[in-house]
Amino acid sequence: MLSKVAVVLNDRLAMFEFGVVCEVFGLDRSEDGLPTFDFRVCGAEPGKALSSSTPGISVTPEYDLTELRDADLVAIPAFPAGDRASIDSRVVEAVRDAAARGATVLTVCSGVFLAGAAGLLDGRRCTTHWRYADALAAMYPAAIVDADVLFVDEGSLITSAGTAAGIDACLHLVRRELGSAVANKLARRMVVPPQRDGGQRQFIEQPVPECNSDSLRSTLEWMNEHLDFPHSVEDLAARAAMSTRTFARRFVAETGTTPVKWLTNQRILLAKQLLEDTGLDLETIAGRCGFGSGALLRHHFQRVVGIAPTEYRRRFGQQIATAIAP
Repeated sequence: MLSKVAVVLNDRLAMFEFGVVCEVFGLDRSEDGLPTFDFRVCGAEPGKALSSSTPGISVTPEYDLTELRDADLVAIPAFPAGDRASIDSRVVEAVRDAAARGATVLTVCSGVFLAGAAGLLDGRRCTTHWRYADALAAMYPAAIVDADVLFVDEGSLITSAGTAAGIDACLHLVRRELGSAVANKLARRMVVPPQRDGGQRQFIEQPVPECNSDSLRSTLEWMNEHLDFPHSVEDLAARAAMSTRTFARRFVAETGTTPVKWLTNQRILLAKQLLEDTGLDLETIAGRCGFGSGALLRHHFQRVVGIAPTEYRRRFGQQIATAIAP
């Protein structure tokens, strides 16, 4: 379970990325029925102000690095990319020890460079802002850097791209550990989309689709309302009044992913909700979600979520039932 969150700060931190972590894990939203985390902002020298990348703003951590010793999550906001000399060696050691003990480490944007200094990237997939990907790969050649995704979940290590991708990574972690109901409610409170797939491209050619009759908007809405249908790209292109090639190109440009991946992700989200909120058997859930069979549902669910549907229901279905019990 996700209970204690330690944010570790280094000098010249990025305020937005720090704010993302605070927004997701640091605020008390118990009045909305959301869990409250034991949230600690930590530094090598508590009480000493650390500079930020925003002129005129500094941040003073209240806690020291010993808080990382029993944290479930160690979050690392962005610092100057590639400037290894600016990273406090005490912070590096504390992060390394926390990871060795079993804590999950989450980095936002260039915070991944600190994880690299702690030796956490060797042989593992990771990402960062596309501007820093080459520098990260050069500095840590044993890392497998993917410069074209929003975030990467390697189990005990989650790395994210720049700025808003940190929100996606944090909500993904909440969803993974606490279930989709909690993540959706938190996203609604934050007024952000509840789920963007980590495999989506960092750079989307048209971030805000035009809302007119020629847009994909109506087709996307129809797809989401009919996930149980056997969609094909040809059929969807015809519904959008486009050629197959134009539809596929425009879909990627407007959503950052392919029609097949988008559909699979939406179907998995629906499956999660049904596993949490209903007692339906897997074959019925598979039919409602458009997977056709329980075997196909299990295959895609295991690949995307990382655990079997039955295990997901055991973890989160029981948790939801307990939460709503009188």
